Amino acid sequence: MAVHEKLYTIEEFEHLVMLPENRDRKLEYIGGEIIEVVSNNYSSKVAANILIAIGMYIKGKNLGDVTGADGGYVISGERYIPDVAFIARQRQPQPSHETWNPLAPDLAVEVLSPTDDERDVAIKVANYLAANTVVWLVSPTEQRLSVLAPGQPVKHYYGESEVPGGNILPDFRLQLRDIFEE
Repeated sequence: MAVHEKLYTIEEFEHLVMLPENRDRKLEYIGGEIIEVVSNNYSSKVAANILIAIGMYIKGKNLGDVTGADGGYVISGERYIPDVAFIARQRQPQPSHETWNPLAPDLAVEVLSPTDDERDVAIKVANYLAANTVVWLVSPTEQRLSVLAPGQPVKHYYGESEVPGGNILPDFRLQLRDIFEE
């Protein structure tokens, strides 16, 4: 959902985000537009289930850090807030204290909600892939998780599938039935 119907520069976006009336809003900068991130309870629950699963897996392994829907990243000059993200410790030894992490995550999870604009999602996915970020695109309504990785064919997982963590999260397996349970 576009907040304003004109194209903005990154400087204008950074200024608008810091205004007192916008401090509690989740705003992204996608394709020159300012987009307010709005979800619903079920999509939020699915994202939380994924965050918990990854968080439990990495706990005590010193693999990296996982962030939720408050962690912002600079991706191809734009500003994104993935629902869940993971960044490896070898790439970022300490968590970023910047408002927008200057390093792209290794994994970005985007949980779709009815208010998401297809164009915005397509731009974000293309920019994540260009930044060498693996994307898990999750559709709660279809109970599907699609893995998009740079230079690889898209893989779709449904129902009782296990989603492997690949090179990013070695030996990790995400049980789809667990993230979609109501």
